[in-house]
Amino acid sequence: MQPTRSRMVAPSLPRRRHPFALGWEAARANLAPALLLQAVMLAIVVAYYASPHFSALLDRVADYKRIHGIVFVVVATVLAASVLPELLLVALFQRGRVRPENLRNLLFTAPIWAIDGIAVDILYRGLAAWLGDTATVGVIMAKICVDQFVYNVFFAAPYGVLAYHWKNSRFSFAAVRRSLTPRFYRDNVVPTLCTTWAVWIPLTAMIYSLPLTVQFPLFSLALTFWVLLLTYMTNRFAGKAGHPAVVPMAIAPEAAR
Repeated sequence: MQPTRSRMVAPSLPRRRHPFALGWEAARANLAPALLLQAVMLAIVVAYYASPHFSALLDRVADYKRIHGIVFVVVATVLAASVLPELLLVALFQRGRVRPENLRNLLFTAPIWAIDGIAVDILYRGLAAWLGDTATVGVIMAKICVDQFVYNVFFAAPYGVLAYHWKNSRFSFAAVRRSLTPRFYRDNVVPTLCTTWAVWIPLTAMIYSLPLTVQFPLFSLALTFWVLLLTYMTNRFAGKAGHPAVVPMAIAPEAAR
């Protein structure tokens, strides 16, 4: 007896979800901490222009950054995105017990974030030199476009995703080289970009509305809150299964594995 037509049809494979759909899902998952962070940053910007005492405080931080230069940039970024989240992880999810993986995480994230911080500082200073250090609508919009749709598309998002792909592939450079394809970018970087845009386009608008001298300090503060919020949320759910998680630079399907 010949098989029926229904028996001859191979089972359908699950369809690949569109990268933008994955990005939208990640953006929705991060909506609450994103809105909280944006509200806090907006309050800081308003306070800077409304309160002489608050603006003087931020200006003192800016002076410290000007004096110490790249040292301030590296220390602020590593402290915000590497050290503080790891301390939060130990304090809240490991009952105060430091584990070997905490040191391994720091050895990986500290240099990765240091490079990212230096790149952001160069970006801010470069945009101010190119487009001007004024907070007009046109200048702010132009800076946002370069920041989010040039710098982020061609460097920041691929850099973050590839860094964690390198870590997840046991630090195999061969695996990274094999990932330098349009398909990898589409499946892994594009969802990251969607999440980043949802969170950071409003934040960069706030950052670029301030003078150059306080832009990086505000970025560092925003980065601190953002990574701490994601660390808490990620490990709150992962901890239910008994497996503390490490928050990647960019929340995307590839980076989160």
